[in-house]
Parts: sequence; C-alpha cells; structure tokens
Amino acid sequence: MAVANNLPLPEHPMLGLLRINREIKINNAEYTSDFYMIGLKKVKTGYVLYGRTKFDHETGSMIFTKPRQVIEMRNLEFEEDGYILVLHEDFLIGHSLHEDIQRYSFFDYETNEALHLAPKEEKIIWNIFHTIEQEYKNTEDEFSKEIILAGINSILKYAERFYKRQFINRKQLSGKTVTEFNKILQQYIKDGSLDDKGLPSVGDLANRLNISSRYLTDLLKVETGKTAIELIHIALINEAKNRLRKKDKTVSEIAFDLGFENMSYFSRLFKKETGMLPTSYKKQFFE
Repeated sequence: MAVANNLPLPEHPMLGLLRINREIKINNAEYTSDFYMIGLKKVKTGYVLYGRTKFDHETGSMIFTKPRQVIEMRNLEFEEDGYILVLHEDFLIGHSLHEDIQRYSFFDYETNEALHLAPKEEKIIWNIFHTIEQEYKNTEDEFSKEIILAGINSILKYAERFYKRQFINRKQLSGKTVTEFNKILQQYIKDGSLDDKGLPSVGDLANRLNISSRYLTDLLKVETGKTAIELIHIALINEAKNRLRKKDKTVSEIAFDLGFENMSYFSRLFKKETGMLPTSYKKQFFE
C-alpha cells in the first residue's frame, strides 16, 4: 500500500501507522495480506471493497479487516485527518490478543457495516490512537510492544461497545432486517427449498439480505436476544409442530422433509424447544 501510493514506509516490519489527510489519495487494486487493519477515515470520494460489496462510509466511520481477505481501495480521498493501523498477525504471538482478536466479529463484517462514531466516541478512539502513535515513534524498549497492544485491545473493546450502540440507535433499520430475515426464512420453508437444499444456512440467508453472516447474527442477537441459527431452529420446529399434527407422515419422514438427515439431532432440537420428544408430541393428537 505504502509504495504504491507514495506513502511513508512503516517504521516496524510488523506494525504500521499511517496518518491520513486531505492531501493523500489511496488507490489499490485487489490485494490480500497477513495483516489486520483498523481504520478511522472520513471519506470524501472513492470506496473500499471488502468481501462482496462497498463499505458504507459516513462521518467518522471505522473499518476493520483481517488477514487473507480480498481488499480493494479505489480513488480514496478524505475530508479530514484519519488513520490506518496495520498489524501483522505474528505481532500478536505470545499475547492474549492473539486469541482474543478472533472473537471480534466485526472483522468479518462487509457491506454497509462500517462503524459510525458519534463525536464523543470518535474522541475516545483518537485519544487511544495518539497513545499508540506516541509509543510507535518512541525508541523501542521492553515495554513498547505491551503498551501498543494494550492500546489496540482498548480500541477493539470500545468498537464492540459502539457497534452495540449502533445496532440500538439504528433500531428502525435493524427491525426491518429482522422482519425481512423472518420473511425469507418462512419463504424458504414454504417454497420447497428444504426439499431441494436441506437445512437453510445462516450464510445463505445473509446472502439474500446482502449482509455478512457475522453482522446478521450480531444484529439479530441485539434485536431478538437470539442468534440467527437459533431463530432458524425455532422456525423449523414450529413448522415441525404443524406437520406432526397430521397423520399422513411419520416423525422420521417429517424430519427428513425439514432437512434433518439425523433423526436423533432433530429429536434433541425438538425437545430443547418444546420440552417433548417429537414422537410424544405427535402421539397426543392421535390417542
């Protein structure tokens, strides 16, 4: 990125900090790397492509990318100062963040899923960035890496908090997504897709909504208290209950029709949701 855009080279082989301003223009063809990237940028023109589609940029937006993902940056120009922090995954070896960073689902978010910061939130992130920047430019000693990683860890924790606020504040948009998710799920069950494709995956439903699986799951969790897979299971068990009230098919046939190849898995899931085995549930209607 630095060489291609005539930007200063990083001072550390596994860590780079780039301050950006209105004079900088970034233009990168598709590439992959072994780096995590955290960016705070107010984009005036251009776009970042990560995953399937373009990131949604508004004032104070942050983006997060992870290693070995295809990224493209085209004609990016900026309204005001921002930063890009790149971090090689090997820099985390021996630190708790090496494992912890895997749980931050926003590294898997894609289209229309950037983090939009309120002014006070942006100030918090900038303050942490300044601390990292100061340590990055200081002469390295035995404390440098720990201080830098502590700052990165703080950014990630605040980002997680701010994303939850974003889900809540965008409740109308989130509510529409939940409604559309349920609509698509019911259509999948009713239109024969279960017979053709088996159990619906979170990825398939997310693709139909044009969002990433991780973003969909996190949004649903905030809105409904349940994950995407839990909601899929509930919908399938509700459909199973309707079918079990009829005499025309056995429990195993109904389970197979709903996409369950494993009868014991279907029985366990059914009991978890209803408190009864499917055989007992069916029997009560035909005694």
